[in-house]
Amino acid sequence: MPTAYVTGGSGFIGGALIERLLAEGWTVRALARSDRAAQAVSSRGAEPVWGDLDDVEAMTEGARGADVVFHAAAHLGEWGARSEFERGNVRGTRNALAAARAAGVGRFVHVGTEAALLDGEPLVGVDERAPLQPDSKAHYSATKAQAEMAVLAANADGFETVVVRPRLVWGVGDTTILPGVRAAAEKGRWAWIGGGGHRTSTTHVDNVVEGLWLAATKGAPGGVYFVTDGEPLVFRDFITRLLATQGIDPGAKQLPRGLAGAVAATGETLWRVLPMRGQPPLTRLALWLASQECTIDISHARAELGYAPVTTIDEGMEELRRAHLGGI
Repeated sequence: MPTAYVTGGSGFIGGALIERLLAEGWTVRALARSDRAAQAVSSRGAEPVWGDLDDVEAMTEGARGADVVFHAAAHLGEWGARSEFERGNVRGTRNALAAARAAGVGRFVHVGTEAALLDGEPLVGVDERAPLQPDSKAHYSATKAQAEMAVLAANADGFETVVVRPRLVWGVGDTTILPGVRAAAEKGRWAWIGGGGHRTSTTHVDNVVEGLWLAATKGAPGGVYFVTDGEPLVFRDFITRLLATQGIDPGAKQLPRGLAGAVAATGETLWRVLPMRGQPPLTRLALWLASQECTIDISHARAELGYAPVTTIDEGMEELRRAHLGGI
C-alpha cells in the first residue's frame, strides 16, 4: 500500500487531496503545525505529523517511508510582507524538498499556480512554455515562481519532481476566492473592472486533485502540467454564477480599468510608505486576476497524463448551492 506525505493538508486543496489518496487506498501522513491543523487532517483520515515548514528535521521524519511527497502548503494572499511570502513559499518549498530528499522519497509533487506567470500582462492561450515571473511586482506571484524554479532544479535521478498548475481554484471548502468575492459583494464594494467581459480559465478543486493524482502516478520527471476545468468562460459569467450559489447578486457596478490601475498603484504605495492597517482597497494582483484574460491550454496534460476534468462547472456550482442551503 503506497504512502503519501502531504504538506498543507489542513487547507482547501490539501484536504481534498488527502480524501482522494485515501479513497485510492493510500496511507496518508500530513504535516500539522497546530492543534487545529492536526484536527483538520485527522478528520479527513490522515495521520498528523507535528512540525512546520521551518522544521526540516520534523518534515524529514514525517516523510520517511513515503513514496510521494505532495507539497500543497503555501503562503496565500494578495498583500503582505515580502518576508512572509518568501518564508512560506520559497524557503518553505526548499525545506520540503530537502526533507523529502533526506527521507529517501522518490517523487515530489508540487502545487504550483498560473499566478507564477503573472506580471501585469494578460495570459492568452498560454501553455507550460510561458516564462515564470520570479521578479513579478506581486509578492505571491514572484515567490511562487521562485518556489517552482527550486522544485524543477531539484529534479534528479532518484528524486523526481513534478509541478501541477491550476488556475482560480474553487469549490466547496474554498477559503479564498468565494469568501473574498462574497464579502465584497455583500458590502457593496464589488465592481466589474473593465466590465468583466474578459475570458478566464478556472479549476474546480476535484480537477486539481485529479491532476495531482496523475502527476504522482504518471507524470514525467521534471514535468510541468496545467490543469483546468476545460474550456475558458467569461469572467463575469463565472463570478455571477459563483455568487448565485450563495443567493447573492453582484450587481452591475463597473470600474474603468485605467482608474482601477491607478487606485491599485497608489494604494500599494501608500500602504508601503505609511503605517496603515489592513491592506489597500485594490492590489495589483487582485487587479490582474479580476480584469485580465487568463486562458490556459491544457493539451499537454491531456496528452501526457490522460488528464480530463472529473467535475464540470455545472456540477461544481450545484455542489456549492447545496452546501450553502445546508448551512442555512
